Amino acid sequence: MPVRAADTKRLAWLGVLCVSLLLAGCGGSLPGAGPSRTAIRNFPDSPKNTTGITIVDVDASIASQLHASQQKSMFSSVFAGSALGNYSVGPGDLIEVTVWESPPGTLFLNPGTELATSQSAMAPMRFPEQQVSGEGTISIPFAGYIPVRGLTLRQIEEEITARLQGKANEPQVMARLVKNTTSTVTVVGEVVNSSIVPLTPKREKILDILATAGGVKQPVNKMMIQITRADKVHSIPLKTIITDNKENLVMEPGDILTVLFQPNSFTALGATGTNTEVEFEATGISLAQALGRSGGVLDGRADAQGVFIFRFEPVDALTWPEEPGIVTPENTVPVIYTVNLRDPATFFAAQAFPIKDKDVLYVSNAPTTELMKFLSIITSVTSPSLNTLGYIRTFSRSGAWN
Repeated sequence: MPVRAADTKRLAWLGVLCVSLLLAGCGGSLPGAGPSRTAIRNFPDSPKNTTGITIVDVDASIASQLHASQQKSMFSSVFAGSALGNYSVGPGDLIEVTVWESPPGTLFLNPGTELATSQSAMAPMRFPEQQVSGEGTISIPFAGYIPVRGLTLRQIEEEITARLQGKANEPQVMARLVKNTTSTVTVVGEVVNSSIVPLTPKREKILDILATAGGVKQPVNKMMIQITRADKVHSIPLKTIITDNKENLVMEPGDILTVLFQPNSFTALGATGTNTEVEFEATGISLAQALGRSGGVLDGRADAQGVFIFRFEPVDALTWPEEPGIVTPENTVPVIYTVNLRDPATFFAAQAFPIKDKDVLYVSNAPTTELMKFLSIITSVTSPSLNTLGYIRTFSRSGAWN
């Protein structure tokens, strides 16, 4: 029997209904790499939003603030105000003390010398080298046990001289540090020779210590230098120290210098040229560079107004447009930065906006992409039905059913 046009339409609408039911059964959503621009921008006002995530539009002001916040974290700012080059004696150091008396000497005479009354010059008395005790003391004849822990060589000389006054004739004292075991810097990590480096009055700097340790093992642009000083721990790229002399700090006794091989990375997802983890140098890159290294946005799929950076941002990094809804125990704010690439001015901001380690760069699909997916599904379902109707019509016309 012939197939009517009404039957064709009926089966086509049946296919559409099947697709609609299928979509409804899947929560009303199409397959995708992530949320749409609308879903992200409406997220803060959603009744389901209980996370307190902050959304910030990227412009020149935001990019400038973030760039400036990075400068505040340099060594010269974090370790400002340290007393430089004040090297003191401590337990374990080896010290040599020499005492002179003006003639006529009355207390210290070298064996075999003539009587002090016949001397024409001062005779030095060099005492054996001695190690500073665990209690931080040394012993000098006629001066007793002298506490030297925390004193400089000059202060030790002054203390011994004061104790010999009235006993020796115009005593003069010289203290020499034979072996330095306490005024040192420990250098570890990605260096040729991890070691303990003694400090000298030269006031060694970071690069001096690295050179003493044989240099770094990995490329300079992927190395981070971490300083641990008292209760402060901070790190910056090695390349920054090399190019900016004020970051090449003078080392302090007790500092720990750790050399870290730290290739930073961000993850590119969504409608980018490639979905992958992208490594970048320790000195950092801009948002514009990150987009380029991830293959840019896909012209036939991406929403140019739907570029997002997901990050945990330090709470003091920005003057927040609105009070953050939540601050983590690490004093960071979960934030989504939104970027509109349809605005030409945004490309200037993107050159200053810094990408940080562990950022997630996500580009959402354009609304028309979702529509094309929907139409593709409808076509894939209805085409077999229409092909079947065509076969039935042909078979009927052949008279096989008569």
